[in-house]
Amino acid sequence: MSEKQDQLVKAFKGLLKEEHLGSQSEIVDALKDQGFDSVNQSKVSRMLSKFGAVRTRNAKDEMVYCLPAELGVPTISSQLKSLVLDISHNECLIVIQTSPGSAQLIARLLDSLGRTEGILGTIAGDDTIFITPTSTSIIAEVDSAVKELFEYI
Repeated sequence: MSEKQDQLVKAFKGLLKEEHLGSQSEIVDALKDQGFDSVNQSKVSRMLSKFGAVRTRNAKDEMVYCLPAELGVPTISSQLKSLVLDISHNECLIVIQTSPGSAQLIARLLDSLGRTEGILGTIAGDDTIFITPTSTSIIAEVDSAVKELFEYI
């Protein structure tokens, strides 16, 4: 990576850490303000995808882009558990309801636990996560482990 590209990535990540930019055009404008004149929406879109950025709610309840990868793998010691509103299951899937815009962050945490906790995979929307266990015979155990993880009673 060239020095100019390295500077662009550093500036891009710095802007997303501030958690106040809610659209790709805002990110383009902010980068241009920092002297990166060749940046366009297409480039920003690719960078958002490359670095795993997601839109979520910030402390002011605004939808903004952020980099969960910058946190490493999210941990339950973070405030993520407060975003979980409901956990339930049937005999095939576990469903988690989250605060709007939070499902992808929670699913990332669950995916990082993976098979060690009996989770085959997750699908996350805006405020709902579907968890598929590695086997339907252990769904009750996986459900209990997920509830314990999020201190859900």
